[in-house]
Amino acid sequence: MSENDTVVVRSLRDGTTVQVLPDGSTIPYVDSPGTDWARLEAMTEEEIEANALSDPDNPPMTPEELARMRHVPQPRRIRERLGLTQEQFAERFEIPLGTLRDWEQRVSEPDRSARTLLRVIEQDPEAVVNALAKTYLPLRPAAPEHRP
Repeated sequence: MSENDTVVVRSLRDGTTVQVLPDGSTIPYVDSPGTDWARLEAMTEEEIEANALSDPDNPPMTPEELARMRHVPQPRRIRERLGLTQEQFAERFEIPLGTLRDWEQRVSEPDRSARTLLRVIEQDPEAVVNALAKTYLPLRPAAPEHRP
């Protein structure tokens, strides 16, 4: 399969789907007439599994591969589970509100350290609140002032 055979499709915020052309421009996406959606929706779990196993381009992951995968924290789910608004969550965990909104709208993704913070918030939010509430001490005492 070459790049010429690949169709890149993207969902927009308004729910419409567009095809991304090689030059980066987009056009409305029209589904392939060869897809039998009714047949796909009627498939049993066994048929889905058999089809997945027979796909040479995308074999299912082995248990070892699955074990190596890391859970990607989802900020909106974490926030909603805690019963907080975006403003409350951002303030409580000292995350810029705009950054939180971008994560939730998938405009941007949390970087590695932010994902770590989100994992800790997900597991023990009070530990993060307590750690942020502590007074920070300087790492080393300030040098005494020298006066002539």
